[in-house]
Amino acid sequence: MTKTVTFRMDDAKLFTLDTLADAMDRDRSYLINEAVDAYLSVKQWQADEVNKAIAEADAGEFATDAEVSAAFDSYRPHP
Repeated sequence: MTKTVTFRMDDAKLFTLDTLADAMDRDRSYLINEAVDAYLSVKQWQADEVNKAIAEADAGEFATDAEVSAAFDSYRPHP
């Protein structure tokens, strides 16, 4: 089931959206839905990862001082 949603978009974005839709032989709704799907997918992944990290922290699963030091050392340039 789909519902109609209305929102405002500046002229430049709308022009780009219409240009891309035309080039892809798609309509605005298709591109907007694709963009929303991609956005929601990333945001859901981020939320899931944050919730996993909170659960690990609540369970006391922390990196040791040695593990943290090793991780930072791996990013330092070595002569």
